[in-house]
Amino acid sequence: MKVENQFTEVISLIQKARYNAYKAVNTELINLYWEIGKYITERTKSEGWGKSTVTQLANFIQTQQPESKGFSDKNLWRMKQFYETYSDIPKLATVWRELSWTNNVIIFSRTKSEEEREFYLRLCKKENYTKRELERQVNASYFERTMLGNSKLSPVVRVLPEGFENIFKENYVLEFLNLPEQHNETDLQKGLVQQMKAFLLELGKDFLFMGQEYRLQVGNKDFFIDLLFYHRSLQCLVAFELKTTDFMPEHLGQINFYLEALDRDIKNENENPSIGILLCKGKDDEVVEYALSRNLSPTLVSQYERLLPNKKLLQTKLHELFELWEDKKEEEL
Repeated sequence: MKVENQFTEVISLIQKARYNAYKAVNTELINLYWEIGKYITERTKSEGWGKSTVTQLANFIQTQQPESKGFSDKNLWRMKQFYETYSDIPKLATVWRELSWTNNVIIFSRTKSEEEREFYLRLCKKENYTKRELERQVNASYFERTMLGNSKLSPVVRVLPEGFENIFKENYVLEFLNLPEQHNETDLQKGLVQQMKAFLLELGKDFLFMGQEYRLQVGNKDFFIDLLFYHRSLQCLVAFELKTTDFMPEHLGQINFYLEALDRDIKNENENPSIGILLCKGKDDEVVEYALSRNLSPTLVSQYERLLPNKKLLQTKLHELFELWEDKKEEEL
């Protein structure tokens, strides 16, 4: 082994030790904020502590520990909210302890239900989001769009490997492209390739980009897939076909042909069947349901939006969906 390679191994050891030290410090810091939040909550109940008392506490900490940062009265109230949010949900403790305080604050202060909080906690841990990335996902209603997308998976898609849920969405938000209202498929494809980092954030970091205009040769003719990805967890190829028009049933023939060619000629034996995504400017849910009812390929029909979605509208739709699920459960009982 070359000396330089041995040196590189030492650098790896240093980096690993630094990362482990950071994780340990972060965990201790989160535990401290939890204990302070618990203390303030208990004193609020037993001693009647209010905002003025917490402000006095913040000033006292500043006087006694001037080198300590992050203990303003505002942050102390956040610690109280942090404790009260998760004190009755012990199963999430192992997750929130691994996130930064900043990301924890975003999640518990901007989510409205236990399901939404758990979703973002686990997603943030899995994807290792920065503050900016997490804020974008919350602003883009990632939770609502994912849950609504799960409810509309076709029967063929549902038999794919376990863990398929929460990966694909009914609506993809592409506000980062700054597309004009009038645009063509070339504009859309070019924008997605140029903004691939942002697009991968919208898709999920398990997606690996394999190429645009991916060439397939069938017989004596060449065919080209708009965008081709590989998904690490699902272990399969994912083909995106872009349409700047509303979904039409004939679009399925094209994507099914691509999936057949990928499975026969490109995918490895140990990989799962390829998945197709028709990303359209719009779609009629009833037309999609009819078109997919006898479709045998794992294909999803999604639409893209140029602007951030109406969060309240999505929350209303999701609330209606949850009510339908509850009614169905009661009927089954």
